Amino acid sequence: MATYAKPLARPKQHAEEEHEENPREHLMHDPLPRGQMNAMVMESMNETNPLFWVITAVLAVIVLFALGYEWSVLILQGQGTAGVTRPDYWGVFLVNTVFWIGISHAGTFISAILRVLKIESRRPFTRAAELMTTFGLVQAGLSIFMHLGRVWLVYWMFPIPNERTIWPDFHSPLMWDLMAITTYLLSSTMYLFLPLIPDLAMARDRTEGGWKKIFYKILALGFRGTEGEWKNLTTAMNIFAFAIIPVMFSVHTIVSWDFAMATRPGWSSTVFGPYFVIGALHSGMAAVAIVLFLLRSTMKHYKYFIRPEHFNTMGMLMLLVSMAWAYFYFNDYIVPWYGGDKWDKLVQEYTEKGPLAYLWFTMLIVNIVIPWATLWNKKWRETPWLLAIVGLLINVGMYIERYLIIPVGVTINRMPFTWRQYYPRIEIPMTIGTFALFLLLYMLASRLIPLIPVWEVQEGQEAHMIRKMGKAEISTLSDME
Repeated sequence: MATYAKPLARPKQHAEEEHEENPREHLMHDPLPRGQMNAMVMESMNETNPLFWVITAVLAVIVLFALGYEWSVLILQGQGTAGVTRPDYWGVFLVNTVFWIGISHAGTFISAILRVLKIESRRPFTRAAELMTTFGLVQAGLSIFMHLGRVWLVYWMFPIPNERTIWPDFHSPLMWDLMAITTYLLSSTMYLFLPLIPDLAMARDRTEGGWKKIFYKILALGFRGTEGEWKNLTTAMNIFAFAIIPVMFSVHTIVSWDFAMATRPGWSSTVFGPYFVIGALHSGMAAVAIVLFLLRSTMKHYKYFIRPEHFNTMGMLMLLVSMAWAYFYFNDYIVPWYGGDKWDKLVQEYTEKGPLAYLWFTMLIVNIVIPWATLWNKKWRETPWLLAIVGLLINVGMYIERYLIIPVGVTINRMPFTWRQYYPRIEIPMTIGTFALFLLLYMLASRLIPLIPVWEVQEGQEAHMIRKMGKAEISTLSDME
């Protein structure tokens, strides 16, 4: 008859030291007491070194210069200070919009879809990915405002009554982007907040006075961990997990329609919808790998929560999405190539043999060749720094891809006398500012909210207890009561 034992958890004393010397492979089979995990996360939030504040100050200065001074110059002097002119009226600002919306897709995909599919390795890094969604959408919205020029008239885009009876033009791609970004930002922020409530309550109970205590008390919404509260929270999270998935797919499909609904050569493509969604996941997955590496390397105790197995999961997803991206890219490439439209062929020839052909070859190498050459090997996937480098290269390639589609793509039109190569000017420092703001927001969030969902980790560890059956030790998925 089978006999059951308690989970094989190690003693509280020196548990973390033992983990550093001889950790188990899977986090779900390597439990620590709940209180100790809470203390580890709180300690990583409260302990900062001078280097952290130096980097924060440098990022803040970059943001103030790029999004304060440079943006003011753009507003006062007009869009003529940028590189956009005939025929390239869509420049780097819209490249940034598409890129940041793509980055934001990874949080929803990793959290919602993996939660629905019950993939257990998602537990420790879902929040880090969800934060990318919110902060990435902030940069996408800012990039749209930069593209508008007269940003103070943005209220014209909202369907509100006014004395001139002017209503928004819903045929405009700007309106599509406004609705898509606003909807996705609101829904993803709520989806981020729901699983954060128990950890905010934990931080509230472990913080002694001060403004942080008030901050956590307000955001925790009086959560005490009663059975009814857990039931309501779980129900709400399940509803959001299923509801936000179609929102995620629809948002980048709408972004793709900004281009596919036009009649410009190279853009009128029926495959742009799924192609843009896969491209968004490609860049987003790579960005998650970079964030996980940075958190594991810089945050104290995070090596316990973020392990090689999680990088292995991310590596497999990156490889799978890279293959899907390659399929859709060459599907979009071969149809115009096989067709008879001379303007589409001119776009392809300009991309492959023009002055920016090196960008096209770089994109193919870093988006396809490098992931396929490295991510097939499990040991390489489990190497955090290597996966972060691959992720960085993929994001470089995906930014190039958006650059080739938008400013380079609009160079070739049906009026050859207007052809002109696009050269970004003030857009460059403002783009750097959006990246600096993304990093700055992430660094500040790492000291304000728990980036590890401790309650989810503990839930998974209790559900995957190692039990004894006779002389054998087996991992089982127990029923959570």
